[in-house]
Amino acid sequence: MDDVVPAHVERRALEGVAFRTMSARASLFTRLRSLTSRRELLSSLITSDIRIKYKNSALGILWSMLTPGLFLAIYYVVFSVFLNNGYPNFALYLFSGMVVWNMFQTALQSATGVIVYRAGLVKKVAFPREILALANVGASVVYFFIQIGVLVLYLLLLGHAPQWSFLWILPIAFGALYFFTAALAVLTSAITVYMRDMEHFIVIILQLWFFMSPIVYSYEDSIAPRLHSHGVAWLYFLNPITLIILTFQRVFYVATTVLSTKPPHSVLHMLPTWPMSTYFYLNISLLGLMILLFLFAEVIFGRLERNFESEL
Repeated sequence: MDDVVPAHVERRALEGVAFRTMSARASLFTRLRSLTSRRELLSSLITSDIRIKYKNSALGILWSMLTPGLFLAIYYVVFSVFLNNGYPNFALYLFSGMVVWNMFQTALQSATGVIVYRAGLVKKVAFPREILALANVGASVVYFFIQIGVLVLYLLLLGHAPQWSFLWILPIAFGALYFFTAALAVLTSAITVYMRDMEHFIVIILQLWFFMSPIVYSYEDSIAPRLHSHGVAWLYFLNPITLIILTFQRVFYVATTVLSTKPPHSVLHMLPTWPMSTYFYLNISLLGLMILLFLFAEVIFGRLERNFESEL
């Protein structure tokens, strides 16, 4: 990762040296107030991350639309022609979960080592250091909305309408996704300063995490029967990403049960048949928990950053 920021960003950041460096014992309220006061710096760093990624690229940020579009086409061909699993429009089901996972994975992988890679900036300038991790999360949010645009185009091509009555729950689910991702990004970025192996460890964890989330398989058809039979279905939902993915799939894929495209055309259970109120209460509860997790991450980050300069 390049330790480069735009000149005007670094100049403004350097002006922050005139301010008192935040104490490691600063209260949580002080840390949050400092973050909100540096919104312009955060926005500039997000823009910088995107520009660096597509530096010298002819198409630039358009690649963020072309790449998911290409993968969506590949999913369609593979699962509709070569590996027909019987799920109708499985590419749509898969991509509805992938947009969530891609944001989570991209943000976490890029944020984990960001403080180490930008050690020069951390040592020279007084600013809330977690902004570096949050900038990576912010860049991933930009890519997320681009992929949502690709998903909407695919819906138009299919002539497939989303579940309009559930659409208003998506911002709540996205809020939970953002705060969960931001919390882990802030935590792992601080831990990596002391444990450089965290970057490699997080890659392995994410690979396992992917298959613990209902993306490439149907939760109701593959997981729920086994868990319900043992009365431990709640264990699967200890993974916050599960509920978020199921919500996005419910909105975009819509169908809870479908007929298999393979003989004998049996009924397949795709998604939970929860009413809209259940999705709302679960997601709003998850959002509250993820906000608390983010605040906890801020507290831990404040304690760990005391020795950043000496460790870097």
